[in-house]
Amino acid sequence: MSAQNIKIAWFGKHFGEEPPLVGNHQQGSGTIFFTGCHLHCVFCQNYQISQEGMGRLYRIEELARIMFELQKEGAANINLVTPTIWFQQIKKAIILARQQGFKIPIVWNSNGYEAIELLKQLEGLIDIYLPDFKYGDDQIALKYSGAKNYTQIAASAIQEMLRQVGYLKECHGLAVKGLIVRHLILPHNLENSFKALDILSSIDKKIHLSLMSQYYPLYKVREFPEINQLLPRQDFLRACNYALKLGFSSGWIQEKGCCKELIPDFTQEKPFISLTKL
Repeated sequence: MSAQNIKIAWFGKHFGEEPPLVGNHQQGSGTIFFTGCHLHCVFCQNYQISQEGMGRLYRIEELARIMFELQKEGAANINLVTPTIWFQQIKKAIILARQQGFKIPIVWNSNGYEAIELLKQLEGLIDIYLPDFKYGDDQIALKYSGAKNYTQIAASAIQEMLRQVGYLKECHGLAVKGLIVRHLILPHNLENSFKALDILSSIDKKIHLSLMSQYYPLYKVREFPEINQLLPRQDFLRACNYALKLGFSSGWIQEKGCCKELIPDFTQEKPFISLTKL
């Protein structure tokens, strides 16, 4: 595969993200789903894209053109989903687009399991970092995602992201710069969530936190009976209350589950409410 090519599964306006990433009903987040992922989560909601290779090849110049098209359509930002393995091509596309007058914020929507050296190459190009922090337990990370030394790598990555862009900043209700950290709560894995929240609180309790309930048993979860089920609401509420107890006060909770299909329902109502409104 040419170093000038990049594989994309889908792009368009997405209305199911956190409120400051979506804006009003005409804006939405200009989302680009990249093919492939360097994690191998057994519960991946978009496994056809991340693990099975769905998508087609585009040139770097075409990616820059897609970004311009979404900007022209009124998107609030460009939301790069699972971009890590394509970071060199994406970096070139962003530079090219900005040289040609591209203006709206760039969101790096990643799994968080990224080397600091990679992130430093993106400094000044990414406006908003939107990483997952999936695990507080390395054994669980290895079991469900095949990731070694997950907590240290992901925590260090989040610290580097925070150094680059700081706390979330908004203008007229839209995110323009900063960090939002997501955590997906898994069924019957509350201790993992508690440990993940402990680590995040040790980094900075003023981080904007997004607690997600959209877990749905897909892909290979039949091999893991403990997560081959829906997330109990009580587990979700306990994780949310633990975050509040730790002192997190900025961010959101995902009030409804979603994402049963390959691509989320982009017409759905905004699923997030304030972290403090339990």
